[in-house]
Amino acid sequence: MTERVPYWPPFGLTLTTPRLQLRPIRDEDIPAAVEAALSGVHEPGRNPFSNPWTESPPRELGTNMAQWYWRCRGTMRAEDWTLLLGIWHDGAFIGCQDVAAKDFAALKTVTTGSWLRRSAQGRGLGQEMRAAVALYAFDYLGADVAESEAAAWNQQSLGVSRALGYELNGVSRASWGGTTQEVQKVRLTPATFKRPDWNLQVKGHEATAKYLGIQT
Repeated sequence: MTERVPYWPPFGLTLTTPRLQLRPIRDEDIPAAVEAALSGVHEPGRNPFSNPWTESPPRELGTNMAQWYWRCRGTMRAEDWTLLLGIWHDGAFIGCQDVAAKDFAALKTVTTGSWLRRSAQGRGLGQEMRAAVALYAFDYLGADVAESEAAAWNQQSLGVSRALGYELNGVSRASWGGTTQEVQKVRLTPATFKRPDWNLQVKGHEATAKYLGIQT
């Protein structure tokens, strides 16, 4: 089988924390990602996402997820990129953590989003995977700011943000899946970041950064 890393270097990126491995989702990982999503990500009727992708009929969800992964890979360029990192815990796929940027060379700002299957929630794994991408953004990519957002009622997500040192950064109103939401924006900098007491292990960074047009 042809090795994918030479023609898409981010496939060689791996972030390792004490309990998790984060790496870009490959085609062979898609069935596990779909199974994790179908197992349940949030309480029924309480969708925390700006795009209510989890509400797709089961027969469509896998197709939609695969198309999203392919679209993010196919449109990636230095001016606008999204890294979709699968999350593995004890060898099992449990969710996805993304980190994205537009005009990174000028703005030095990333945004993040994530999902985690319900069976893996409540154990601090969501905080660990967000800490991982914050460490990667600040210490390896050279970001100055990491931004995120959550529905104002989503205290689980906002609790992770508070624990890591994010500061509140305004509230906006938005239509999420046709429902009006109050959206709490949050902002993290290296100065406010409450770093974990563990070190992030990184492989494949240099080739990934070069592919994204980032000087490190």
